[in-house]
Amino acid sequence: MHIQKINDGVHALHDPSGQHVGNFKWINGQWKFKAIGHDPSGHVVPGGGPLTDRHNSTFLHLDASVIRAQFFQD
Repeated sequence: MHIQKINDGVHALHDPSGQHVGNFKWINGQWKFKAIGHDPSGHVVPGGGPLTDRHNSTFLHLDASVIRAQFFQD
């Protein structure tokens, strides 16, 4: 799992295999997760993908260990 800063208000989330699965966006004083997926043609599907059930989850801080535990449990 990897969190990559895009800018001060957006960080990309990559799963353990390196696939981009969503973004954290700074909205109203908190980080909100926005899941993304891809259709068979490779087009982005907002709110889709493997973490669609986590779409709109909120965090006060981007703590990698907390995010890993909540999003990538075995």
